[in-house]
Amino acid sequence: MTEGTRQKAVGSTQKVSKAAASAPTVVSAGLCLLLFGFCLLPSAHAQFRESQGNSPLYSSRPYQARAPSGLPEALKDVGIEQKLNEQLPLDAVFKNENGQSVKLGDYFGKKPVLLSLVYYECPMLCNQVLNGMVTNFRVLAFQPGQEFEVVTVSFDSRETPALAKAKKKTYVEYLAAEKRAGIDKGWHFLTGDETNIKRLTEAIGFRYRYDSETNQFAHASGIFVATPQGKLARYFYGIEYAPRDVRLGLIEAADNKIGSSVDQLLLYCFHYDPATGKYGALIMTKLVPIGGIVTLIVIVGMFFLMRRRVAQTVSLRRARGDAA
Repeated sequence: MTEGTRQKAVGSTQKVSKAAASAPTVVSAGLCLLLFGFCLLPSAHAQFRESQGNSPLYSSRPYQARAPSGLPEALKDVGIEQKLNEQLPLDAVFKNENGQSVKLGDYFGKKPVLLSLVYYECPMLCNQVLNGMVTNFRVLAFQPGQEFEVVTVSFDSRETPALAKAKKKTYVEYLAAEKRAGIDKGWHFLTGDETNIKRLTEAIGFRYRYDSETNQFAHASGIFVATPQGKLARYFYGIEYAPRDVRLGLIEAADNKIGSSVDQLLLYCFHYDPATGKYGALIMTKLVPIGGIVTLIVIVGMFFLMRRRVAQTVSLRRARGDAA
């Protein structure tokens, strides 16, 4: 081997050695940064989740203000506190839209029940809740009276069965003719006295307040799904209720005794989040951490593979140099 050839071989070996030495350092630094970011994800996710339930109107836990909220007096102590798995007072007595005395338990036993709390002379928000329910029923594959029952209860003890009957007629007529007969039998509008109303609203966690100056009630909006045994299973907030969410909530409340095989597949992909009152993709809560772990494993594997290849290259060049 000539002197020039030997110097070139030595130079190449030194470059490869430097690459071999620097590669682990670069990969290690990148790996550390990724680990640091991955470790921050759970805490960031926890902070996000914690903030979801901290609303004075919709909360999966008792409201705890972090700072003065500036809420009007009428809205203080108003909201919805989730009480999942709470037993409803099935022996509570009400009157239906025909003026007949009924027990809440008359609508339970075989099917899940969709509950709503409104008052029939409400000028705005209660009508929006009922509008949202009707919109949902228009596209929902399940039919009230068949797969589930619907019970709407006035929380104003001054209201009468006549008001309930008029309100029911209005909303049943919003639906297509082919759906009216079933919904007329499966959607029940009730009124009651203060004692039984209070038992029901406290069991649900529905807090409202009467404002004597306006002769109106301050209250939050939402609907609630209960099991056939009368236990609260799902809360859906606001005035619009996604048909998919309501359908999945009813299926789970019925212990999967209603619905199709496609619904069962959806329940593998979506899960109910109590903090938001919605069904979210499972990948967002469980598969992302798993994906992060898999990514770290791949990076570590690539790190060791690079080290092995660099070592093999160095050994090969050394062998060629010795042979020359």
